[in-house]
Amino acid sequence: MKLCFNEGTTMENSTLALDLEFAEKYGYDFIEIRMRKMRAYIGERSLKELVAFFEKNRIKPYAFNTLEYVTFRDVADYKKIKEDLVFLCETGSKIGCHYTVVVPSFDVTYTRGRIKEETVSVLKDLSDVAEKYDMNLAFEFVGYPNCSVNTLEQAYEIVETVNRKNVGLVLDCFHFYAMHSRIETLKHISPDKIFIFHINDTNDFPVGALRDHHRVWPGDGVIDLDQILSTLKGIGYDRMASIEVFNQDYYELPPEKAIRVGKEKMTTVLRKHFSIPSE
Repeated sequence: MKLCFNEGTTMENSTLALDLEFAEKYGYDFIEIRMRKMRAYIGERSLKELVAFFEKNRIKPYAFNTLEYVTFRDVADYKKIKEDLVFLCETGSKIGCHYTVVVPSFDVTYTRGRIKEETVSVLKDLSDVAEKYDMNLAFEFVGYPNCSVNTLEQAYEIVETVNRKNVGLVLDCFHFYAMHSRIETLKHISPDKIFIFHINDTNDFPVGALRDHHRVWPGDGVIDLDQILSTLKGIGYDRMASIEVFNQDYYELPPEKAIRVGKEKMTTVLRKHFSIPSE
Protein backbone atom coordinates (compact mmCIF):
# COMPACT_ATOMS: atom_id res chain seq x y z
CA MET A 1 0.00 0.00 0.00
CA LYS A 2 1.40 3.38 -1.04
CA LEU A 3 1.00 6.38 1.30
CA CYS A 4 -0.42 9.71 0.19
CA PHE A 5 -0.76 13.10 1.84
CA ASN A 6 -3.96 15.04 1.17
CA GLU A 7 -3.47 18.79 1.47
CA GLY A 8 -6.85 19.20 3.16
CA THR A 9 -5.02 18.08 6.31
CA THR A 10 -3.03 21.33 6.27
CA MET A 11 -5.51 23.39 4.28
CA GLU A 12 -5.47 26.47 6.53
CA ASN A 13 -1.91 26.46 7.82
CA SER A 14 0.40 25.60 4.93
CA THR A 15 1.24 26.00 1.26
CA LEU A 16 1.91 23.54 -1.52
CA ALA A 17 5.63 24.28 -1.30
CA LEU A 18 5.73 23.43 2.42
CA ASP A 19 3.49 20.41 2.03
CA LEU A 20 5.76 19.05 -0.69
CA GLU A 21 8.89 19.70 1.37
CA PHE A 22 7.63 17.90 4.47
CA ALA A 23 5.77 15.10 2.68
CA GLU A 24 8.98 14.33 0.84
CA LYS A 25 10.97 14.50 4.09
CA TYR A 26 8.68 12.01 5.85
CA GLY A 27 8.57 9.52 3.03
CA TYR A 28 5.12 9.81 1.49
CA ASP A 29 4.77 8.27 -1.95
CA PHE A 30 2.10 10.64 -3.26
CA ILE A 31 0.36 13.94 -2.66
CA GLU A 32 -3.23 15.00 -3.39
CA ILE A 33 -3.02 18.62 -4.46
CA ARG A 34 -5.66 21.20 -3.54
CA MET A 35 -6.48 23.30 -6.59
CA ARG A 36 -6.34 26.56 -4.62
CA LYS A 37 -2.87 25.78 -3.28
CA MET A 38 -1.63 24.82 -6.72
CA ARG A 39 -2.88 28.03 -8.29
CA ALA A 40 -1.11 30.00 -5.55
CA TYR A 41 2.13 28.05 -6.11
CA ILE A 42 2.07 28.59 -9.86
CA GLY A 43 1.30 32.29 -9.35
CA GLU A 44 4.17 32.82 -6.91
CA ARG A 45 6.66 30.48 -8.58
CA SER A 46 5.91 28.67 -11.83
CA LEU A 47 4.56 25.46 -13.26
CA LYS A 48 8.06 24.77 -14.54
CA GLU A 49 9.36 24.79 -10.95
CA LEU A 50 6.62 22.38 -9.90
CA VAL A 51 7.51 20.03 -12.75
CA ALA A 52 11.17 20.18 -11.72
CA PHE A 53 10.33 19.36 -8.10
CA PHE A 54 8.53 16.16 -9.04
CA GLU A 55 11.26 15.18 -11.48
CA LYS A 56 13.98 15.29 -8.82
CA ASN A 57 12.10 14.01 -5.77
CA ARG A 58 10.59 10.71 -4.66
CA ILE A 59 7.08 11.99 -3.98
CA LYS A 60 4.73 12.18 -6.97
CA PRO A 61 1.37 13.86 -7.59
CA TYR A 62 -1.59 11.50 -7.39
CA ALA A 63 -4.78 13.57 -7.62
CA PHE A 64 -6.23 17.06 -7.73
CA ASN A 65 -8.86 18.25 -5.25
CA THR A 66 -11.52 19.21 -6.08
CA LEU A 67 -14.14 19.90 -8.73
CA GLU A 68 -17.00 20.69 -6.36
CA TYR A 69 -20.77 20.73 -6.78
CA VAL A 70 -20.72 19.64 -10.41
CA THR A 71 -24.41 18.70 -10.73
CA PHE A 72 -27.55 20.83 -11.14
CA ARG A 73 -25.57 23.94 -12.08
CA ASP A 74 -26.62 26.76 -14.35
CA VAL A 75 -24.94 27.30 -17.72
CA ALA A 76 -22.35 29.81 -16.50
CA ASP A 77 -21.36 27.78 -13.44
CA TYR A 78 -21.06 24.56 -15.41
CA LYS A 79 -18.93 26.29 -18.03
CA LYS A 80 -16.55 27.32 -15.22
CA ILE A 81 -16.42 23.74 -13.94
CA LYS A 82 -15.39 22.50 -17.37
CA GLU A 83 -12.80 25.26 -17.67
CA ASP A 84 -11.35 24.24 -14.30
CA LEU A 85 -11.26 20.62 -15.44
CA VAL A 86 -9.33 21.56 -18.58
CA PHE A 87 -6.90 23.56 -16.42
CA LEU A 88 -6.36 20.53 -14.17
CA CYS A 89 -6.03 18.21 -17.13
CA GLU A 90 -3.46 20.41 -18.85
CA THR A 91 -1.52 20.86 -15.61
CA GLY A 92 -1.78 17.16 -14.83
CA SER A 93 -0.37 16.23 -18.21
CA LYS A 94 2.73 18.30 -17.40
CA ILE A 95 3.35 17.09 -13.82
CA GLY A 96 2.13 13.51 -14.23
CA CYS A 97 -1.11 13.74 -12.23
CA HIS A 98 -3.93 11.59 -13.62
CA TYR A 99 -6.81 11.76 -11.14
CA THR A 100 -9.26 14.53 -10.26
CA VAL A 101 -11.78 14.31 -7.41
CA VAL A 102 -15.33 15.24 -8.41
CA VAL A 103 -18.03 16.05 -5.82
CA PRO A 104 -21.81 16.24 -6.36
CA SER A 105 -24.02 19.15 -5.32
CA PHE A 106 -25.87 19.78 -2.06
CA ASP A 107 -29.33 21.01 -1.09
CA VAL A 108 -31.14 19.89 -4.22
CA THR A 109 -34.81 18.96 -4.09
CA TYR A 110 -35.04 16.15 -6.61
CA THR A 111 -35.93 12.48 -6.49
CA ARG A 112 -33.19 9.87 -6.25
CA GLY A 113 -33.99 8.90 -9.84
CA ARG A 114 -33.52 12.46 -11.08
CA ILE A 115 -30.31 12.82 -9.08
CA LYS A 116 -28.95 9.64 -10.63
CA GLU A 117 -29.92 10.79 -14.12
CA GLU A 118 -28.23 14.19 -13.71
CA THR A 119 -25.10 12.81 -12.07
CA VAL A 120 -24.62 10.12 -14.71
CA SER A 121 -25.06 12.69 -17.48
CA VAL A 122 -22.56 15.12 -15.94
CA LEU A 123 -19.95 12.45 -15.24
CA LYS A 124 -20.18 11.20 -18.82
CA ASP A 125 -19.77 14.72 -20.16
CA LEU A 126 -16.79 15.47 -17.92
CA SER A 127 -15.23 12.09 -18.66
CA ASP A 128 -15.27 12.97 -22.38
CA VAL A 129 -13.15 16.03 -21.59
CA ALA A 130 -10.85 14.17 -19.19
CA GLU A 131 -10.24 11.26 -21.54
CA LYS A 132 -8.47 13.52 -24.05
CA TYR A 133 -5.78 14.17 -21.42
CA ASP A 134 -5.53 10.69 -19.86
CA MET A 135 -7.29 12.06 -16.77
CA ASN A 136 -9.47 9.92 -14.49
CA LEU A 137 -12.43 11.22 -12.48
CA ALA A 138 -12.77 9.99 -8.89
CA PHE A 139 -16.38 10.54 -7.82
CA GLU A 140 -16.74 11.23 -4.09
CA PHE A 141 -19.99 10.80 -2.20
CA VAL A 142 -20.28 13.03 0.87
CA GLY A 143 -21.82 11.66 4.05
CA TYR A 144 -24.03 14.66 4.82
CA PRO A 145 -27.83 14.33 4.77
CA ASN A 146 -28.09 17.28 2.36
CA CYS A 147 -25.60 15.95 -0.20
CA SER A 148 -27.32 14.66 -3.32
CA VAL A 149 -25.13 11.52 -3.27
CA ASN A 150 -24.29 10.54 0.29
CA THR A 151 -23.74 6.76 0.48
CA LEU A 152 -21.44 4.25 -1.14
CA GLU A 153 -24.45 2.37 -2.47
CA GLN A 154 -25.77 5.41 -4.31
CA ALA A 155 -22.34 6.42 -5.63
CA TYR A 156 -21.43 2.97 -6.88
CA GLU A 157 -24.74 2.59 -8.69
CA ILE A 158 -24.02 5.88 -10.49
CA VAL A 159 -20.44 4.91 -11.39
CA GLU A 160 -21.58 1.52 -12.67
CA THR A 161 -24.23 3.20 -14.81
CA VAL A 162 -21.68 5.67 -16.23
CA ASN A 163 -19.58 2.63 -17.19
CA ARG A 164 -16.52 4.57 -18.27
CA LYS A 165 -12.97 3.34 -17.72
CA ASN A 166 -11.88 6.75 -16.47
CA VAL A 167 -14.68 7.19 -13.90
CA GLY A 168 -14.39 5.55 -10.49
CA LEU A 169 -14.91 6.16 -6.80
CA VAL A 170 -13.37 7.92 -3.85
CA LEU A 171 -13.83 5.80 -0.73
CA ASP A 172 -13.51 8.06 2.31
CA CYS A 173 -13.75 6.37 5.72
CA PHE A 174 -15.45 9.41 7.29
CA HIS A 175 -18.11 9.67 4.60
CA PHE A 176 -18.60 5.90 4.60
CA TYR A 177 -19.31 5.97 8.35
CA ALA A 178 -21.25 9.23 8.48
CA MET A 179 -24.38 8.03 6.64
CA HIS A 180 -24.04 4.32 7.45
CA SER A 181 -22.86 2.98 4.12
CA ARG A 182 -22.80 -0.80 4.24
CA ILE A 183 -19.70 -2.97 4.45
CA GLU A 184 -21.55 -5.59 2.37
CA THR A 185 -21.60 -3.14 -0.51
CA LEU A 186 -17.85 -2.63 -0.28
CA LYS A 187 -17.32 -6.39 -0.38
CA HIS A 188 -18.82 -6.51 -3.88
CA ILE A 189 -17.04 -3.53 -5.45
CA SER A 190 -14.31 -4.12 -8.00
CA PRO A 191 -11.03 -2.82 -6.55
CA ASP A 192 -10.25 -1.29 -9.94
CA LYS A 193 -13.18 1.10 -9.42
CA ILE A 194 -11.77 2.52 -6.18
CA PHE A 195 -9.50 5.21 -7.57
CA ILE A 196 -8.74 6.95 -4.24
CA PHE A 197 -8.95 5.79 -0.61
CA HIS A 198 -9.11 8.48 2.08
CA ILE A 199 -8.20 7.27 5.56
CA ASN A 200 -9.33 9.17 8.65
CA ASP A 201 -11.48 8.73 11.75
CA THR A 202 -14.16 10.64 13.63
CA ASN A 203 -15.65 11.35 17.01
CA ASP A 204 -18.91 9.71 18.09
CA PHE A 205 -21.87 11.70 16.79
CA PRO A 206 -25.36 10.59 15.69
CA VAL A 207 -26.06 9.70 12.07
CA GLY A 208 -26.47 12.85 10.02
CA ALA A 209 -24.70 15.12 12.52
CA LEU A 210 -21.11 14.59 11.41
CA ARG A 211 -19.27 17.27 9.49
CA ASP A 212 -15.73 17.41 8.13
CA HIS A 213 -14.33 19.26 11.14
CA HIS A 214 -15.21 16.27 13.35
CA ARG A 215 -12.52 14.20 11.66
CA VAL A 216 -9.59 12.96 13.75
CA TRP A 217 -6.43 10.98 13.08
CA PRO A 218 -6.89 7.34 12.05
CA GLY A 219 -7.17 5.18 15.15
CA ASP A 220 -8.20 8.06 17.43
CA GLY A 221 -11.96 7.79 16.80
CA VAL A 222 -14.85 5.36 16.61
CA ILE A 223 -14.81 4.15 12.98
CA ASP A 224 -14.15 0.43 12.63
CA LEU A 225 -11.15 0.97 10.38
CA ASP A 226 -10.04 -2.64 10.78
CA GLN A 227 -13.30 -3.78 9.21
CA ILE A 228 -12.91 -1.39 6.28
CA LEU A 229 -9.25 -2.24 5.76
CA SER A 230 -9.76 -6.00 6.02
CA THR A 231 -12.56 -5.71 3.47
CA LEU A 232 -10.35 -3.74 1.10
CA LYS A 233 -7.65 -6.37 1.55
CA GLY A 234 -10.22 -9.08 0.85
CA ILE A 235 -11.36 -7.58 -2.46
CA GLY A 236 -7.79 -7.05 -3.59
CA TYR A 237 -7.42 -3.30 -3.15
CA ASP A 238 -3.92 -2.12 -2.23
CA ARG A 239 -3.39 0.90 -4.50
CA MET A 240 -2.98 3.82 -2.08
CA ALA A 241 -4.23 5.37 1.15
CA SER A 242 -4.43 9.14 1.57
CA ILE A 243 -4.63 10.90 4.94
CA GLU A 244 -7.37 13.54 4.78
CA VAL A 245 -8.36 15.24 8.03
CA PHE A 246 -10.13 18.62 8.16
CA ASN A 247 -9.69 19.36 11.86
CA GLN A 248 -9.45 22.92 13.16
CA ASP A 249 -7.28 21.82 16.09
CA TYR A 250 -4.81 20.22 13.70
CA TYR A 251 -4.64 23.46 11.71
CA GLU A 252 -3.09 24.96 14.85
CA LEU A 253 -0.14 22.57 14.48
CA PRO A 254 2.99 23.48 12.54
CA PRO A 255 2.61 21.92 9.06
CA GLU A 256 5.66 19.71 9.54
CA LYS A 257 4.20 18.19 12.71
CA ALA A 258 0.80 17.58 11.11
CA ILE A 259 2.41 15.85 8.13
CA ARG A 260 4.66 13.73 10.35
CA VAL A 261 1.91 12.73 12.77
CA GLY A 262 -0.48 12.00 9.92
CA LYS A 263 1.92 9.49 8.46
CA GLU A 264 2.61 7.88 11.82
CA LYS A 265 -1.10 7.50 12.56
CA MET A 266 -2.06 6.10 9.17
CA THR A 267 0.90 3.74 9.06
CA THR A 268 0.04 2.26 12.47
CA VAL A 269 -3.50 1.45 11.34
CA LEU A 270 -2.61 0.28 7.83
CA ARG A 271 0.21 -2.06 8.88
CA LYS A 272 -2.27 -4.36 10.59
CA HIS A 273 -3.56 -5.29 7.14
CA PHE A 274 -1.12 -4.15 4.45
CA SER A 275 2.55 -4.15 3.68
CA ILE A 276 3.93 -0.61 3.87
CA PRO A 277 7.21 -0.05 1.99
CA SER A 278 10.14 1.08 4.10
CA GLU A 279 11.38 4.61 3.57
